[in-house]
Amino acid sequence: MQQTTNTILMIRPINFRMNEQTAVNNYFQEDLDLKNAEINLKAQEEFDDFVEKLKAVGVFVIVISDDKKLDTPDSIFPNNWVSFHENGDVALYPMFAENRRKERREEVLIQIEKFGFKIENIIDYTSAENEGLFLEGTGSLLLDRVNGKAYCALSARADEDLFIEFCEDFEYTPVIFTAYQTVDGKRKAIYHTNVMMTLAENFAVICLDCIDDKKERKNVLKHLKEDGKEVIAITEEQVNNFAGNMLQVRGKNDKRYLVMSQAAYNSLTKAQINTIEKHCEILSSSLETIETCGGGSARCMMAEIFLPKK
Repeated sequence: MQQTTNTILMIRPINFRMNEQTAVNNYFQEDLDLKNAEINLKAQEEFDDFVEKLKAVGVFVIVISDDKKLDTPDSIFPNNWVSFHENGDVALYPMFAENRRKERREEVLIQIEKFGFKIENIIDYTSAENEGLFLEGTGSLLLDRVNGKAYCALSARADEDLFIEFCEDFEYTPVIFTAYQTVDGKRKAIYHTNVMMTLAENFAVICLDCIDDKKERKNVLKHLKEDGKEVIAITEEQVNNFAGNMLQVRGKNDKRYLVMSQAAYNSLTKAQINTIEKHCEILSSSLETIETCGGGSARCMMAEIFLPKK
């Protein structure tokens, strides 16, 4: 079992803009005073630069273009609708925003198979949408694949029963908590776990201040520590700069990189950077437009592929 992969699926945007349907509970989104076409163009430039940086260090990136016919402003974040597993399983997830459900395209899976990957089973949770229940992929679930644990911050986009069903199907031990952020002076649930927490092979980056319940906080820490993870605590201010939204990947010769946005990197302290660099190199890229309008960052843009080869 591997915690990291060197194969990433990324979807190049065609209609990227601020998605009004997700803004209701993604408090990281902001409206830019730009025309949608300009926003999309900037997002495409950021996307292309990011892909180039990943490829330059030897990450295998499968880029598939969004479909112009679908109005899918958030297609740039594929990790919310699909996850790929070492045994050949693919999970499809129920999405909160109706216009995000169209992101689940069979042709994406067909393309991945064309690259020589084997899909054995599709485990489809999407019928939960009919009951108004959601679980948005590895946005909602953080998988410790090696230790068989799944971390989930419950929210309108992460239903507890569905999460437990996933854990039973994929044989993960559930670690459940709620993470909050302050919005206009009120504590509100953070929409995705992967905005406030990153799980790497030997360390975890996490905003413990987001977990208001002391018992829950203690439990999360206990699990991380018993699995030998070094815990790097970040602040809520750093979460607002997407310092929780990172992903460890493998490049050439299995070299490890922690991938993040420029904003995330700029928000880190020297001590935090030093701790991360004990474990792996940092790779950052500017994602300003994507972060501002999309309310997601580097981690959300990468769907990890762990499938076996044919």
